[in-house]
Amino acid sequence: MALQDKYKELIDTARNAGVQNLQVSEQNNVLHITGEASNAQTKDTLWNIYNRIDPDFRAGDLILDVNASASAGTKAKVVTESSNLNIRKGPGTDQPVIGKAAHHEIVTVLSKTNDQWSLIRTNKGAEGYVYSQYLAPA
Repeated sequence: MALQDKYKELIDTARNAGVQNLQVSEQNNVLHITGEASNAQTKDTLWNIYNRIDPDFRAGDLILDVNASASAGTKAKVVTESSNLNIRKGPGTDQPVIGKAAHHEIVTVLSKTNDQWSLIRTNKGAEGYVYSQYLAPA
């Protein structure tokens, strides 16, 4: 229960924000939080709380897997030099790569987490965070 106490604010915020299918479980000293947020701002809020509790996500004791429900967002073009753009689980280069967006692919920007990171969704449904400097208005 210690991990649920540590991340109580994050769990409570998810519940209060109406995250659907919210699942909270602990396995091998890692807390797993999964569900569907109604919007990208809720997902960003959860990640911001996580970063405040565990700066730079270094403890490795939480897996936060809350996706934002499909919503209308702005379109952006991936403007890498020639390679694919890494899509990450969370806003940071220390977060695992969960997908790629192709060079010149058009993606949907769900929200802008901060000046460096944007939450995006590809046409194939991959959702995660990318470095904003590699996105341009489509």
